Amino acid sequence: VPRNYDPCLHPFEVPREYSRALNAVKLERVFAKPFLASLDGHRDGVNCMAKHPQSLSSLLSGACDGEVKIWNLTKRECVRTLQAHEGFVRGMCVRFCGTSFFTTGDDKTIKQWDMNGPGYGEEEEPLNTILGKFSCSLKLFPVLNNLENMEKAGSKCKSVYTGIDHHWKEGTFATCGQQVDIWDEQRTSPIRSFSWGVDSIISVRFNPVEPELLASCVSNRSIVLYDMRQATPLKKVIMKMRSNALCWNPMEAFMFTCANEDYNLYTFDMRRLDSPVMVHMDHVSAVLDLDYSPTGKEFVSASFDKSIRIFPADSGHSREVYHTKRMQHVICVKWSSDSKYILSGDDEMNIRLWKANASEKLGVLAPREKAALNYNQKLKEKFQHHPKIQRIARHRHLPKTIFSQIKELRIMRNAQRRKLMNVRKHSKSGSVPVMTERKKHMVAVVE
Repeated sequence: VPRNYDPCLHPFEVPREYSRALNAVKLERVFAKPFLASLDGHRDGVNCMAKHPQSLSSLLSGACDGEVKIWNLTKRECVRTLQAHEGFVRGMCVRFCGTSFFTTGDDKTIKQWDMNGPGYGEEEEPLNTILGKFSCSLKLFPVLNNLENMEKAGSKCKSVYTGIDHHWKEGTFATCGQQVDIWDEQRTSPIRSFSWGVDSIISVRFNPVEPELLASCVSNRSIVLYDMRQATPLKKVIMKMRSNALCWNPMEAFMFTCANEDYNLYTFDMRRLDSPVMVHMDHVSAVLDLDYSPTGKEFVSASFDKSIRIFPADSGHSREVYHTKRMQHVICVKWSSDSKYILSGDDEMNIRLWKANASEKLGVLAPREKAALNYNQKLKEKFQHHPKIQRIARHRHLPKTIFSQIKELRIMRNAQRRKLMNVRKHSKSGSVPVMTERKKHMVAVVE
């Protein structure tokens, strides 16, 4: 149909579009029901999770009692359970081709398991088991006069592995504990080891774009970068507080984000580590885990404050917060490979499945529905800075504890800012330097 776009012929176009945008943003909040399902079956808190690289419907989870479960997300049921370790399952990862997966636990072993499981009548056995290597000198145990004493000394000396991650293209994987070890799947000893200081390493992650690069979080508040092709670590960033987890941006090779104990997340560019690119602030307790969406535009974070938040990668504040009455401290979180769903595991022994876009309609959409959704989305973008529309789009209901903690933190930050301004006002000019929010949380960069 031919149409004349002359604005003189459409005098009330903007008011009409504004009222449509207002209705669209109200309906978005009405239909925002992100919670989809709860996968129960674990008998202890969920400590780690892993995505299958080839199958969207498969998920692996490890619990604090050493139990590993494989889930079918389409049917929302557990398809396989195995007792992998004694004590916590500290880390797990799936091989890049999806044929097997690796787990590590408090029993100081690394185990490789077949993804398909045993045949009828066969026992559940790992394909390969690697014992933690001896890491302390025998000077600590001067009297080893019999076999029993030697066994006790050996069990104390073996190193505990706190994390594991697999290479994105080759048959190698990395573990962390007292040091970062690079392993070949065919060998029982590491092909390369990296250490910088004596502190234990919490987590290690391979870069998905440049798979020879690794990054790790260390308990002495530092983040260390490694290159598998070199003999020593590349750089180290020391922060004010410890980082608990780290994740690389899958679309930008140089960018990574770390989850910190000071309630914030920090996005760094590895080429310039002197200050973070962005500080993401909204949580009211320590951030324990995070994962990027496959698009690299957003990431999801899990916190000790019993909530998960979705942050745009280039924004300092979250666009969405998810919580339930029953949900406890969230330990681990994953973003599905189709960028539509989020999975969270917590102390309360459940894995929860959420929509990445809270008001998205699931299932097949008619062409007219798609056109209407796209039109409404464009209207919301056009009027997003209008006060009424901005207020409705931003509003979220929060639990009373989180709401009161946010208010308390705001008062504390304002008091600190006011005190610093007064000190600067009554001091010699230039004696109290102005520190930006990005530089405040940094200590040093060591090369």
